[in-house]
Amino acid sequence: DIVIHWYKQKEGEAPERFLFVTGDRVTTESGLQKNRYMVERSSVQKQCVLTIKNVIPDDAATYYCAYWDPHLSCTDIVKGLFTVIGYYNKLFGSGTKLVVSAKGSSPPANSEILQKKHENQITYVCLIEKFYPEVIRVTWSDDEKEVTDNIVKGDTWQSTKEDEYSIASWLTVPAENEDKKYYCKYEHEEEKASLPTQVDSVKTAPQEEDCRAVFNRGNLILFCLISVTDHLMHRTAYLVYIILLLKSSMYYLILLFFIYK
Repeated sequence: DIVIHWYKQKEGEAPERFLFVTGDRVTTESGLQKNRYMVERSSVQKQCVLTIKNVIPDDAATYYCAYWDPHLSCTDIVKGLFTVIGYYNKLFGSGTKLVVSAKGSSPPANSEILQKKHENQITYVCLIEKFYPEVIRVTWSDDEKEVTDNIVKGDTWQSTKEDEYSIASWLTVPAENEDKKYYCKYEHEEEKASLPTQVDSVKTAPQEEDCRAVFNRGNLILFCLISVTDHLMHRTAYLVYIILLLKSSMYYLILLFFIYK
C-alpha cells in the first residue's frame, strides 16, 4: 500500500508532518493526541479523508496530504544487462485551509463580472465581495469544460469592514470569442454560484482616464491596473528598442573609426 503523509503548515512557517497512514494503521508524531485524528482511506475512489476532532485554535493551518511517487529516470545497457535507474518524488496535494474562529461564516454579499475590451482581446474580471472566512475556490469554465489558460487569480484581501474578505479572478480571451459564454464559478462553505459573462448585468470597465475615480470606488481598480499595465509594457518595450538601436549605432561608429583610422 502507498503510505499517505499528512502535513500541517501554519502561516509563515514551514510545513511539518504530524501523521502518516500505512494501510489502515495511523501513526502520529510524538506529542500529539492520536485519538483526535481519524483517517479514512478508499482505494476504489483513490482518496484519503482526514477528520480532526474537538478542533482548537491551534489547529488553524493549511493541511496537505502527500505520498512518494516512484519514477524511472533513465535506462541504459551496461555489459549486456538492462539497467533501470529510479528515483522518488514526494507529491503534495493543493492544500486545505482550516480557519478556527468564534465568528460565524457568511456568504458573499456581492458578486459580479466586469469586462474590458482592449485591442484584440477581452478581459473578464470576476469580483466576489464581503465573505467570511477567506477560504474560497474560484474557477472559470465554458459550456463544455473548465478553462485553465490565460487566467489570473488574485489573493483574497480584507475589506474595509473587519472580518470581511473579497477576491478577484480574471480571464483573458480573444476578441473573436466575444459571443461565447464563460462562467465564473465560486465555492464557499456557505454558498456556491455560477456567474455567466453574457448577461446584461456584466459591466464594462471605464477608460484609463477614469482610473482615479475607479480607485476611489475600490472594486473597479483592477481594470485601471490592467489598462495602466498594458500601457507601461508597450512604453517600456519602445524605450528598450530605442536604447538597443542607439547602442548598435554607437558600436557601428566605433567600428568605422578603427577601420578608417
